[in-house]
Amino acid sequence: MHARAVGPERLISLRRPAQLSVVDGRFVPERVSLDEVDAAWERLRARVPRAHDGPMLHVLGHSRNGHGGVTIHCVQSSYRFHAVGREGLDTGIRPLGVKAVCLTRDGRVLMGRRGNGTLNYPGQWEFVPAGTLEPGVEPADMILRELREETGWSAASAPATRALLFDPVARSWEIVFAIDVVPPEVPVESWECEELRDVDPGAIPEPMTPVARRMQVILGAELRARGR
Repeated sequence: MHARAVGPERLISLRRPAQLSVVDGRFVPERVSLDEVDAAWERLRARVPRAHDGPMLHVLGHSRNGHGGVTIHCVQSSYRFHAVGREGLDTGIRPLGVKAVCLTRDGRVLMGRRGNGTLNYPGQWEFVPAGTLEPGVEPADMILRELREETGWSAASAPATRALLFDPVARSWEIVFAIDVVPPEVPVESWECEELRDVDPGAIPEPMTPVARRMQVILGAELRARGR
């Protein structure tokens, strides 16, 4: 794979782990008032009680650092500034998240159908796991934590960085990994995933999230690398 942007989808293939450059301070939106944010947050909480605030990273931009790598420039902010986008209030925040394409030994891929209580893409299928990166946590550590908590599956290989992409619906930047995984002895229940399946890559269930559809490029590359 080569580190290059692919069309308007804003997907950059990577051969090295993404580097984070976090500047001091805290991002507070200026395009809307904090009163507007608070009102939208209360409406959202009434509709989605599981929504919770917390620290996150806002992406200021990114730059290539050569040899298939990228540096992501970030500043700390609060999740509520992003979440209120579901109430039609765009504060300008662009969170940094992590996603993964997880493959089993027999070449099947792990997919989850998002719960109706999730903020984005309820009822749609996506590659799992996924999550918002927390300040001070390495992206690879974050995706492994999400793998355990969201699916119960275990990693059989270290997460390999494959891409940086932008999700225009969630308005977030996502570091995408590839991970070899093995199933749990006891299934894990997760409110984020109403259903979890390991499926044949040629029979991915619908409806699929738009960002998952774009991640099929990464899945295809992983399968070819494994001779499948």
